[in-house]
Amino acid sequence: MCGIMGYVGEREAAAVLIDGLRALEYRGYDSVGIAVLDDAGEMAIHKRAGKLNAFAAEVAAREASGRQGIGHTRWATHGAPSDINAHPHTDCSGKVVVIHNGIVENFVELKQSLRAEGHNFQSDTDTEVIPHLIEHYLGEGASIDAAVRETITRISGAHAILAMTLAEPGVIIAARIGNAGGVVIGYGHGENYLASDLPAILPHTRRVVFLEDGEVARVARGAVTFSRDGRTVDKVPQDVPYDPVSAAKGSYKHFMQKEIAEQPEAILDTLRGRALFSESRVSLEDIGLDADQLRQIRRVLLVGMGTSLHGAMIGRYFMEQIARIPAEAENASEWRYRDSIIGPETLVVSVSQSGETVDTLAAMEEARLKGCPQVTICNVVGGQATRIADGVVYTRCGLEIGVASTKTYVAAITAVYLLACYLGQERGLIDRERMAGLLQPLAQLPFQTGEVMKRNGEYERLAQEFFRCNNFLFLGRGIQYPVAMEGALKLKEVSYIHAEGYAAGEMKHGPIALIDRDMPVIALAPRDQLRDKMLSNIQQVKAREGTVVALATAGDQEIAETADHIVWLPEATPLLNPVLTSLPLQAFAYHVAVRRGCDVDQPRNLAKTVTVE
Repeated sequence: MCGIMGYVGEREAAAVLIDGLRALEYRGYDSVGIAVLDDAGEMAIHKRAGKLNAFAAEVAAREASGRQGIGHTRWATHGAPSDINAHPHTDCSGKVVVIHNGIVENFVELKQSLRAEGHNFQSDTDTEVIPHLIEHYLGEGASIDAAVRETITRISGAHAILAMTLAEPGVIIAARIGNAGGVVIGYGHGENYLASDLPAILPHTRRVVFLEDGEVARVARGAVTFSRDGRTVDKVPQDVPYDPVSAAKGSYKHFMQKEIAEQPEAILDTLRGRALFSESRVSLEDIGLDADQLRQIRRVLLVGMGTSLHGAMIGRYFMEQIARIPAEAENASEWRYRDSIIGPETLVVSVSQSGETVDTLAAMEEARLKGCPQVTICNVVGGQATRIADGVVYTRCGLEIGVASTKTYVAAITAVYLLACYLGQERGLIDRERMAGLLQPLAQLPFQTGEVMKRNGEYERLAQEFFRCNNFLFLGRGIQYPVAMEGALKLKEVSYIHAEGYAAGEMKHGPIALIDRDMPVIALAPRDQLRDKMLSNIQQVKAREGTVVALATAGDQEIAETADHIVWLPEATPLLNPVLTSLPLQAFAYHVAVRRGCDVDQPRNLAKTVTVE
């Protein structure tokens, strides 16, 4: 969720860019930079690690002048926070300048190929391959538009890109690939704006266009044009009311819908500066426990409530399979009264969106009294949980307004995965080669979640088919069992439909008696070591005339031929499949609730944070 800002017009660009980046500071960042093209045709680039205020003072002192520019605030992924790794990045000649949000999954191969062609690289970032690719295509005679189009066909992953070149002054090119990074274009009078989010441009204009996946925009002072695959796309600006709620909601009908769509970015932001892909290691800056303390841990206890509990249950698998530490996950409200046998060798990991959930805080106090080291997974900076725990892994999702947690849930899963990798690394159990294998699927995850969300129309059609049903059964095995519980919870929360999430192996021990034509069964059957068991469960439901909606890995025709409805998922590592299976269930619950006329963002009887027992 890096901050992106662009401007072309008649005003001094540097001031506009810095004001826009300031409006995006809530996203968090570790470095900042701008590039300004002046009237003499010179490109001035200013960038540094650190915060915006000091940077703005430096830029003002240098009297950066020009009427066109792009600016960026960065969370590090590839390459540590430093002046040289800060955006913008340029090509060999310094004539192409780029800012970027996303992960170039295939940057190593691209970098090797470009080096073989004679390109020299200055930074450790994945982003730097983009201006070099653009330079390559410009050298073949392409326009800047065509060069960007060719470049985005070469890079893997989900991206938001802004680019300028000295060869075509007065023009900024924007491109969006996938769903891990937005671009909004604001229309002014004789000037136009680009940003990653509305707050940066609403002080200047309310007429905006949102760039969709695969689209490229050519933004000049007096005109904006759009294309996809080289063909012109007509887009009509929409007027956004300038009030805080509308600005926050953007083009979405509900906050829950917006927050579901933001999940690729939420994952990306949780990874930034922590999953150091080029170094094959994990860095957790606020962990609060040194390597000696971590080596003393013999057991991990994860606690949470509601959706956070389901995230903790998934985290149990990470702790055991990645860090190789015995682990268990507990409902905080039950565990706190158990007088559990724990002590300094038990690491307690609490999961809480707000850091203020009363039962989770009480469980943390109990663990503190028994001398347990603690780490909390939290979205709210300064939440009470972060003050009790020794360390914290923030999920950096920004404000989540919908009562039913969505983006904070998938970000928490990502954070616990990182924590498990970090524990294994610091305890000497994960070498560099294995860490590279654990981190590579994380690099692909934002793009994969974006691909799942592209199928939103399918989830809406399923909702149309089933919104009149009054009961649902969700089935999952192994690491998918908590997802089944979470899917049922989401449907209950926002649509008020009775739903149950069960371990599929339990089906014949009771729930099978409920199966008939009127009770749909949602079966989580991605390709993993328990896929064949899930297929057997689906066949048992079908033998009793039940209706099955199956979530399966793309190409699994055996499940497609057995189930009544199929939701396809990208191929992914089994440990991260829970993220991908969760997304359709959230979207399905949302669309069912909308069809039933429910208050999606504020369901009856529910509060965002439960602060009383």
